[in-house]
This record gives sequence, C-alpha cells and structure tokens, in this order.
Amino acid sequence: MSGAKKVTDLAAKAGKAIDWDGMAKVLVSEEARKEFANLRRTFEDINNQLQTKYSQEPQPIDWEYYRKGIGAKVVDMYKEAYDSIEIPKYVDTVTPEYKPKFDALLVELKEAEKASLKESERIEKEIAEMKEMKKRISTMTADEYFEKHPELRKKFDDEIRNDYWGY
Repeated sequence: MSGAKKVTDLAAKAGKAIDWDGMAKVLVSEEARKEFANLRRTFEDINNQLQTKYSQEPQPIDWEYYRKGIGAKVVDMYKEAYDSIEIPKYVDTVTPEYKPKFDALLVELKEAEKASLKESERIEKEIAEMKEMKKRISTMTADEYFEKHPELRKKFDDEIRNDYWGY
C-alpha cells in the first residue's frame, strides 16, 4: 500500500470517527456554530480531496514512448535521474509532542465544563429568584425583604444608629 493510500484511508477512518452532530449540540453561541460549520466544511473538503485526487497512484512513465520521440540518450539521462530520486519516509515527530499537551487541554476542558455548569446552575437559580422578586416586589413589605437579605437590615440599622442619613 502506498503512502498516499494510507493517508486517505486514515482520513476516511478519522472522518467516520468524529461525532460532528454530538459536538454541534454542545455549542452555545451563534459565532461558535458558524466557526464549527466552517471547520466541518473544511475537513470534509480536504477529506474529499484526499479520497479523490491524492488517493490515486501516479501513472507509470512510458519511457519507450519518449525514447521514440525525443531520443534514447536524453530519455536515459532523465530515467537515471528519476530512478535515483529517493523520497524520504515520513517520521512523525509532531504527535508525541502534541499528544501530552492535547491530553492536558482535555483535562482542563473537563474542569472548565464542570465549573461552567455550576455557574450556569447558580445563574439560573438567581434568575428564578429575581423573577419571583419581580412578581412580589409591589406587595412586599420591608420586613419580608430584609428576611431574605439580613445583611442589608444590619447595614440600615447601623446607619440609623450612627445617625448617617446619606448626606
């Protein structure tokens, strides 16, 4: 199997392994959705190119055809140069370098996700309290308000005790 064929096979497997819909459900902002759609479209374009354009083996050179048209001496010189070309094998030095960083980022992401969910719950609770307060504010007494906010009662009592009236 050629190197190009291996790359296209790996790209095809990677494309199937990605849960695009699952990731899209997690996105919150419209800007994130647009960027995600761009990423997905770019990935699919590159994957498509790998599957079509770069997966094909190059056509073998018909040296005899060129010998007849150009001449044996020139073609033999080119054939010798062509045969002497050595394409080095690709050695992956990037993956070992990025893998620990990526794993650390995943751990950090999970922690940020947990913190975000906790903050979201706190905000939802606060919104519910504000909505309740909005409903009751017109009929609420000062004592009922201070019952929910004892720190404000203490502040007002201290100001009255110290004869501080805000001016």
